[in-house]
Amino acid sequence: MTRTPLLIALGLLPILATTACNAAGPDASGQKAPATAAASADQRPFTATEVSRFDQPWAMTFLPDGSLLVTEKRGKLQHLDLASGQKHEITGVPKVAYGGQGGFGDVILHPDFARNHVVYVSYAEEGTLDTRGAAVARATLALDANGGGQLKDLKVIWRQTPKVSGEGHYGHRLAFGPDGKLWISSSERQKFDPAQDMSGNLGKIIRLNDDGSLPADNPFASQGGVAAQVWSLGHRNVLGIAFDANGKLWAQEMGPAGGDELNLIVRGANYGYPIVSNGDHYDGRPIPDHDTRPEFAAPKVTWNPVISPAGLMFYSGSLFPQWKGSAFIGGLSSTSLVRVAFDGDSAREAERFNMGERIREVEQGPDGALWLLEDGSKARLLKLTPKA
Repeated sequence: MTRTPLLIALGLLPILATTACNAAGPDASGQKAPATAAASADQRPFTATEVSRFDQPWAMTFLPDGSLLVTEKRGKLQHLDLASGQKHEITGVPKVAYGGQGGFGDVILHPDFARNHVVYVSYAEEGTLDTRGAAVARATLALDANGGGQLKDLKVIWRQTPKVSGEGHYGHRLAFGPDGKLWISSSERQKFDPAQDMSGNLGKIIRLNDDGSLPADNPFASQGGVAAQVWSLGHRNVLGIAFDANGKLWAQEMGPAGGDELNLIVRGANYGYPIVSNGDHYDGRPIPDHDTRPEFAAPKVTWNPVISPAGLMFYSGSLFPQWKGSAFIGGLSSTSLVRVAFDGDSAREAERFNMGERIREVEQGPDGALWLLEDGSKARLLKLTPKA
């Protein structure tokens, strides 16, 4: 494929990988798709209402009572009562390694949360000799009558192996599947080759039991050790994982220059990074395209230039019936909300909405509204509802 020349050797500044440009790229067939024009505010089929503001939020999840948990990257877990607008900090959060792309990450509920009150959090954790790695812990959420509360009996159940230097590409997105297993995205920490090395868990999609133990039916279970955690490999920086209505796992991946991806995650598959990519290294060095190595699983959608994807969810609500079954991805550098439509295992970008700010997270609320978290300090929490 023809690639856009790079004007700056961004390979010297790997953290800037999250600020690449936006445009539509090849569709699932590998052909370059027509650019999707981002709809302006007056063209959008929804109204965006500011609900609250947060300091560098990263993830959110709704509790059964309709209130919201929001992680802030510096190391805070906030509980927002949407009825009153009151925000209270939850204590007992693990110490995070804040800096670069590192800090407090995802938060999700156990499938049986209504009974056991168990939550899962991910975060960047300090190691020895200036190293860091992602970690996942489970704890019991104990709310108090004032809207605050604490995480009790917190226990780390998974860690990236090995811990390495640098402050980028942690991944650590979490999801529970229809099988009741815990799924974790473990990015390659800007170290490239570990994504293909089965002696570590960097650059992999991880599948665990809810207590962190290893499922016997994982594809590499017979290899033992860290490999027994792995469901798929060859990933770069996976910042969103979600299951569709048919129970299939999808992951969006922040690629190198011109190589963002949406992948259908298949048991035991190798997605090729850094051996293949539809993008190039940030210092301008080429990477062979996916179609040169058919033994690697190819993405269903790629973006070139990139959208810098963050967050991924499948819409199942009734407020926007025209979007049922679509996926939504937040765009960082593209300052957009991207809708992806599906036809079986094929996917394509269907719409793009210009939000004017970097979008870090997207979720569906209990009433079917879409909720967005902007990125950065004084970031807005937005509720999207249909225009009258």
